[in-house]
Amino acid sequence: MTRFSVALLPATVWLALIAVPQPAAADFRLCNNTGSRVGVAVGYKDNDGWTTEGWWNLSARSCETIMRGTLVARFYYVFAIDYDRGGEWSGQAFMCAREKEFTIRGTDDCLARGYDRLGFFEVDTGEQRSWTVQLTESAEQPGQPRGPASAAPQPGVPRQPMPGNPK
Repeated sequence: MTRFSVALLPATVWLALIAVPQPAAADFRLCNNTGSRVGVAVGYKDNDGWTTEGWWNLSARSCETIMRGTLVARFYYVFAIDYDRGGEWSGQAFMCAREKEFTIRGTDDCLARGYDRLGFFEVDTGEQRSWTVQLTESAEQPGQPRGPASAAPQPGVPRQPMPGNPK
């Protein structure tokens, strides 16, 4: 094998890999488009009722798949906190959470059950198979609250979340 054909081999293998059809991704993703580290909690209603889960820690300017597979709900609820500069992305849909990693069933009596009660913002996925939430900065001053975050289908145009109680 000559030097030229060896150099072409990796490119040929790479082209063959990208040419193979892949199943369409169907995930709930969150992108941190800020210069800070962010913690994220998510709430949703499935066949068993309301669930809140957290925390996912996202580095600055990164994305992470929060839930893999086809979305189980049309509405998702997100609360995020800026670890480095303070502030949060929040809303008027109150759900249970706690400081450490958690999965909590139900949204009633958070304080009585030993949990914190946080205001999540609503994300209407429009019953899409997948969705990406973009967390962006609304102010550059340290210590100022961020958000609200924008939520956009993948790909799509950002839209503002709709505050309210969980549906």
